[in-house]
Amino acid sequence: MPEFEPITPTIMSFSSHDPSGSSGIQAGIECAASLGCHCTPIITALCAKDTRDTKEIIPVDTSLMIEQARSVLEDMQVRAFKVGFTGSVENVEAIHSILHDYPGIPVVLDPGTSVCGSKLVDAPGVLHATEALLLPLATVTTPDLEEAHELAQQADTIDACAQEILETGCEYVLITGARRSLSTYENHLYGKQGLIKTFSQDRLKFPTHGCGATLAASIACYLGHGLLTEEAITQGQNFTWHTLAHSRRLGMGKRIPNRFFWTDKQKARQMAKNT
Repeated sequence: MPEFEPITPTIMSFSSHDPSGSSGIQAGIECAASLGCHCTPIITALCAKDTRDTKEIIPVDTSLMIEQARSVLEDMQVRAFKVGFTGSVENVEAIHSILHDYPGIPVVLDPGTSVCGSKLVDAPGVLHATEALLLPLATVTTPDLEEAHELAQQADTIDACAQEILETGCEYVLITGARRSLSTYENHLYGKQGLIKTFSQDRLKFPTHGCGATLAASIACYLGHGLLTEEAITQGQNFTWHTLAHSRRLGMGKRIPNRFFWTDKQKARQMAKNT
């Protein structure tokens, strides 16, 4: 019998391949590696994009996506799911079936990458499928303010958006950018009892891409380590803010999160010792 080493939590990430490395599957892989987890990347779509915009999206064949996920789940003990860009209604339906078969594993849903994108052919259909099939299975979903209004189109306030989303069966809703000023950026966490906590962060002065994917993936990693949901959400926001504060402008568009920012600090300390 093989010997297993159940020390490193395994996180399964459903998302697209972003060749710029800003978001998508690379966000899941890098967050997992940075936070002491192992990511099993399930590709839902192939994209042509850079740090400025998305040029093309081609959803992966649903049967292939199912085969990717089922093969891993029959072989490895997955500790958390992260669901990002799904690509098609058929993929949403397939992911729903997979998650339904593993009810004990927490699910972090990044609905922004699931429903948005001007190049997605059936964005309204994917939005509806996400609301009906994925939100009810989510432990936590992490929409920004615009995405929250997309998911809760009858709501006219932030609190009403959260309530409408929670009524789908989702356990927690973290609305990012719920309030903004020139110097601060607030995220609001909601549960069945209403507003649980307001998180205030210093607002960064430069645009970045990949924040939502990083936030959802990092929360999934902390859940994989066994943290309680509210603590995982807190730690995920802290990690994400630091990746953005240390982001790098590698192309001609938005900056890319540095998900290994802490290694830069270690290198700086080592250099200081050597001088």
